[in-house]
Amino acid sequence: MISDQMMTRFAREVAKYPEAGKQSAVMACLSIVQQEEGFVSLEREREIAAYLGMAPIGVHEVTTFYSMYNQRPVGRFKLNVCTNLPCQLRDGRRTLEHLENKLGILIGETTADGLFTLQQSECLGACADAPVMLVNDRAMCSFMSDEKLDQLVDGLRASAEGRP
Repeated sequence: MISDQMMTRFAREVAKYPEAGKQSAVMACLSIVQQEEGFVSLEREREIAAYLGMAPIGVHEVTTFYSMYNQRPVGRFKLNVCTNLPCQLRDGRRTLEHLENKLGILIGETTADGLFTLQQSECLGACADAPVMLVNDRAMCSFMSDEKLDQLVDGLRASAEGRP
């Protein structure tokens, strides 16, 4: 069940739209659930649909269209590597393969320690900076050489372990 705290946050988002347009808050509501729970379950999709007066399939279509919404639990650090054509032409696939080797997982998998989930992503809108990736759907990383990838992963791992 959606917590009172989430409902309060939902209400703030819905208030930004006219009553007839409250369904426009669907992405914000999905983001709130994901921030609180780490992913968006089918149960939460149905609850959001009921809250916004939408058909559950409408919410599910949004959840499944955007790669930023996790439909199952992911690692503490979600690494999305752009695999769209401009990034592919500038070593995007090699970037993804390097991370698979470094982390010992394949696309869509999570490391055994629960720290990293590796995903491919469609265009992240930074083609001139390719290859690019997002960390936790928030931090854009550009020009990702093998050295920069190693530094990023090692730094994230150290931060999770409380090391400087």
